[in-house]
Amino acid sequence: MCLSNKLKTISSLKNRQEFFNQNRRMLWGKRFWTKSYCVISVGDGATTAIIERYIKNQRPN
Repeated sequence: MCLSNKLKTISSLKNRQEFFNQNRRMLWGKRFWTKSYCVISVGDGATTAIIERYIKNQRPN
């Protein structure tokens, strides 16, 4: 299992334990995360605003 899947598994379990009723309507079926993930390496030129804009403009699969 790759690192991103481990992180998604752990965070999903913790989130379900603590906040399931609040987040139930936002799930993909019974899934907390989609199957996809993104890993980005940024240098000195990428500001928080640039990264936030990139994330906001992502299209669904």
